[in-house]
Amino acid sequence: MLLWAVIKLSLRTLMSNKMRTFLTMLGIIIGVAAVIAMISLGEGAKMQVSKTIESLGSNLLIVSPGQKKFRHVRSGIEETLTMNDAAAIEKETTLIKSISPEISQGEQVKYGNKNTNTSITGTTPEYLDIRNYKVKDGRFLNKEDIIFLRRVCILGATATADLFGEGSPVGKSVKIRGVNFQVIGVLEAKGQSGWFNPDDQVFIPISTAMKRLFGVDYIRSINLQSVSLDKIEDAGKEVEKLLLKRHKIYKGKEPDFYIRTQLEMLSSMREVTKTFTYLLGGIASVSLLVGGIGIMNIMLVSVTERTREIGIRKAVGAKKRDILKQFLIESVVICLIGGLIGIGLGITLSKVISHLGEWNTVVASYSIALAFFFAIAIGIFFGLYPARRAAMLDPIQALRYE
Repeated sequence: MLLWAVIKLSLRTLMSNKMRTFLTMLGIIIGVAAVIAMISLGEGAKMQVSKTIESLGSNLLIVSPGQKKFRHVRSGIEETLTMNDAAAIEKETTLIKSISPEISQGEQVKYGNKNTNTSITGTTPEYLDIRNYKVKDGRFLNKEDIIFLRRVCILGATATADLFGEGSPVGKSVKIRGVNFQVIGVLEAKGQSGWFNPDDQVFIPISTAMKRLFGVDYIRSINLQSVSLDKIEDAGKEVEKLLLKRHKIYKGKEPDFYIRTQLEMLSSMREVTKTFTYLLGGIASVSLLVGGIGIMNIMLVSVTERTREIGIRKAVGAKKRDILKQFLIESVVICLIGGLIGIGLGITLSKVISHLGEWNTVVASYSIALAFFFAIAIGIFFGLYPARRAAMLDPIQALRYE
């Protein structure tokens, strides 16, 4: 029997029981739609993470202090990074384009009868470019602010909204630890990413932070920008070698600092989101499995109902492979049509989730191909047993069946 003739016969058989066929398809439709929608959520999260990390800085490396240890138990942060380390990196390295030391601490900031708990970040003018911030109003720090320990500050978008609402704060004064700081600028919003909100910060000169506000002689981190993205790993090794020498840490001893690169952060977060995507896709795939079981159940019922028909076909010359082919194609056709409807529903569902839930979703072409392939595979796998059962029926017994 020709393949097209078998397909036409299968469609005619399925259309004779429209409601039952639709209910059988429903499991595949829901399964395919769920897989596409869930994977689109995971892909959207992956894209958002990439954008967030890229927005933190260009060709970024961060040198941070290590952990103190007491009897092999971590008990705090080392206070080993200094401004001299930052100066040495700037002077003695060849693959670092820009450098900006940083110290930060949570504090309460007041303006009139309003106050907010935010992060006070002492830094240098280079921080703006290294961390990809843009000034919305006023200006950022300059060299004179650092040299003369000026009591000036720049507000992030969230801190501005908390203290001043919609009005411009430039030229006004806020209190940090009871000390007046003049607002000289406001930064454009970046948007919150997870637990960290880059907009909920107040920036002040690092010299002012260390000597006038916090009274410390160490820094929390050093932000570095490599000359190019492909040199970022080499730049990290160069900085590590210099700091090991400066801190007199010899081979075999654990460093009192660590260096993270933008590529490492991006790779780590992508692994997390990949796991998240696979988890969502795996959960959604269960509904495809349930749909396959439903198809097997209905096909077994169909074989029982059409036992006499199978006997007649065999009596007029149909071979086992013809009967097998017919029932197998019926199963595949159900999954094929259900898969196509499921793809359309999944894409629509992804857009609805993005619109109503305000979550980023990305419908990946591989998720459509994967869901469609599994739908066909399920049609073959779960349709094979009923088809074999139909093919193996004894024609004489089948003709006697009432």
